[in-house]
Amino acid sequence: MSEAGLNLRFHVTLDQRQSLGTWTKCEGLGVEYEVFEYQEGGMNDYVHRLPGRCKYPNVRLTRPIDKDSQAVATWVSSLLRGVQRDNATIAVLDPNGEEICSWTLAHACPVKWTGPTLDAGGNQVATEVLELAHNGFLKGGAS
Repeated sequence: MSEAGLNLRFHVTLDQRQSLGTWTKCEGLGVEYEVFEYQEGGMNDYVHRLPGRCKYPNVRLTRPIDKDSQAVATWVSSLLRGVQRDNATIAVLDPNGEEICSWTLAHACPVKWTGPTLDAGGNQVATEVLELAHNGFLKGGAS
């Protein structure tokens, strides 16, 4: 069995210039179209179902905190000075660190960051979650 399907890591880059590091979980890659129903006069055996506007859910990235967490904090806090939307590329990496495929999110913007729960008595891994809103996928979609 090929290892290509093992989604072990995801690397995120902003506008192919700033790395947000490697992540271990990615949720929300998708698109959903509104469906409009149109009943044509004289056609009683079916209703036309036509696609309308599309909606893109927010993408949630999760990982243990690491040295790249500071880059995320800097990007999130930059919103206080004004919103700058960047294209964010999420690349799926194989066990050797080679790119399997990628998606580029158009005009991504951080909308939520959740830091770790810190408990000196616990043995949980300290994780962070970054949630991105975006305007869809750029041409090429998954490469």
